[in-house]
Amino acid sequence: MSQKKIIVTGGTGFIGRHLIPKLLKSNYQVIIFGRDPNAAKIFPWIDHVEFMQYDLSDHKIPDIHMQDIGLIHLAWPGLPNYKKNFHENKNLPESLTFIEQCLSAGLKQVLVTGTCFEYGMKEGKILSSDETNPVNPYARAKDKLRQGILNLQEKYDFSMQWARLFYMYGLGQNATSIIAQLDQAANNNEKVFNMSGGAQLRDYLPVSQVADQLLNLYMHYPDGTYNICSGQPISIEQLVKNRIQEQKYKIELNLGFYPYSDLEPMSFWGERDIH
Repeated sequence: MSQKKIIVTGGTGFIGRHLIPKLLKSNYQVIIFGRDPNAAKIFPWIDHVEFMQYDLSDHKIPDIHMQDIGLIHLAWPGLPNYKKNFHENKNLPESLTFIEQCLSAGLKQVLVTGTCFEYGMKEGKILSSDETNPVNPYARAKDKLRQGILNLQEKYDFSMQWARLFYMYGLGQNATSIIAQLDQAANNNEKVFNMSGGAQLRDYLPVSQVADQLLNLYMHYPDGTYNICSGQPISIEQLVKNRIQEQKYKIELNLGFYPYSDLEPMSFWGERDIH
């Protein structure tokens, strides 16, 4: 049974800004742990949440009794730079320390976001039960965090839902993502959009649907690991063409301008777990 009072880290980030209003609509009392109160003031829901200034590098959580509070831990600084060692050297120990301190204060339910990159270079359809084989520092850090939290279940009585995020797009996305780059090029009235060959198969969801799945997972699903995805593969070329059609952009694609990424397999998508 999920708690009706909830702490959210990363509440002003890409996913958090879409999740917070859904939590409020579901009658949750929301407490945001965040670094910058000014960053939260731009959101229409700010007057309906409690904001507590906190940085994961503080190493000491605010003095708050957590026995009747849940946690959704979204915060993870430094993305989308997946190759830097700070993911393992800084973000991993800070997140693990933060979660253990919350558990020590009485926390009983935590949902943490992981990544599809935990699966490594596996091709095709990926099940949440598949073994992990991370190949970059970001993915290794997330996989180690999951294992570290599971180890804490030997010491503390709590449930943990691990949500492996696949790809997403929408308001607030990073400027380097493919849809954001396309939108920027179109808004600049550019005639041509340079991209890779576009044959990669990926699993994309609008970020609002990602937030829906996370809320559904938190409220209704037991302890475990879950894919947050559409379950439907789509080529990057088709994804971009769909966006062009939806937005009625007047822009041509220059396929093959950029090489394919060495961070990801050519074709992979998730089996959808949250319905």
